[in-house]
Amino acid sequence: MKIKEKAIVTNQTNQPLNNRQQQNDDADVISPWKDSLRQLRRNRFAIAGIFIIVFFILIAIFAPLITSYPYDKIDPVNRLQPPSGEHWFGTDDVGRDIFTRIAYGARISLQVGFFAVTGALVFGTLLGIIAGYYGRWVDMLISRTFDILLAFPSILLAIAVVAILGPSLENALIAIAIVNIPIFGRLIRSKVISLREEEFIMAARAQGMKNGRILFHHILPNSVAPIIVQATLSFGTAILEAAALGFLGLGAQPPAPEWGAMLAGSRDFIQLAPWTLIFPGVSIMLVVLGFNLVGDGLRDALDPKMKN
Repeated sequence: MKIKEKAIVTNQTNQPLNNRQQQNDDADVISPWKDSLRQLRRNRFAIAGIFIIVFFILIAIFAPLITSYPYDKIDPVNRLQPPSGEHWFGTDDVGRDIFTRIAYGARISLQVGFFAVTGALVFGTLLGIIAGYYGRWVDMLISRTFDILLAFPSILLAIAVVAILGPSLENALIAIAIVNIPIFGRLIRSKVISLREEEFIMAARAQGMKNGRILFHHILPNSVAPIIVQATLSFGTAILEAAALGFLGLGAQPPAPEWGAMLAGSRDFIQLAPWTLIFPGVSIMLVVLGFNLVGDGLRDALDPKMKN
């Protein structure tokens, strides 16, 4: 009886220890992400970038509430009015309120950035994983396609795509996504090549695990960090490219309040009414700066080499 009682006590005491060990193991799995978040919070520039992005997101969401003017209302009587209490950022050459157009234009720029980067991320990641994992002629075909796309300056390639598809916001979005696909593809390809020879991947193959499961359950989760960083940096690039296409008349068409198109329509009034260019230009600069600051902060937080 004493032996049985000791066994029961031993099992009861070992059970909490096992639970504690399991909790510690779970904490070890989560801790790198918590540590990265802690590092990000300490980065003042990244926090400043987050505040800038959130500020423009709130302006885009609540644009109808913070301004009472329609973004396409023409008022020739009040054309080229300087900033005042009635028109915070002044008016343009046809009397439209610039602050209103910037607020509604934030919607366009953020939407273009989100959908273009999402499309590039999905297709670039898929192609990069396939190229890096299978290698041989598959890798050669996909990699040479990436090299051809990267051989062209991004804005010229985007202009060529829009010229083929026709000028519109949707086609500009597609063009920006195509331009950014090779960036994600090459990044993920290099990560996959370094991971496919790791012991846990070889063990998965030895167990008879299918390639699709290995790719999406083992390799892809271990490639999340560089994808997040690149996606954040690409947001700013996509917004800048959308503004460039809009400035050339290949993006959103009038009367859509796209920031690049606003710059193009106001370039003839740079001396007479400089506010018509200053406010859209500063808006583009701030949004791009915000995403770049957050991207740099995420890179420093997620990259072990940068931590050391």
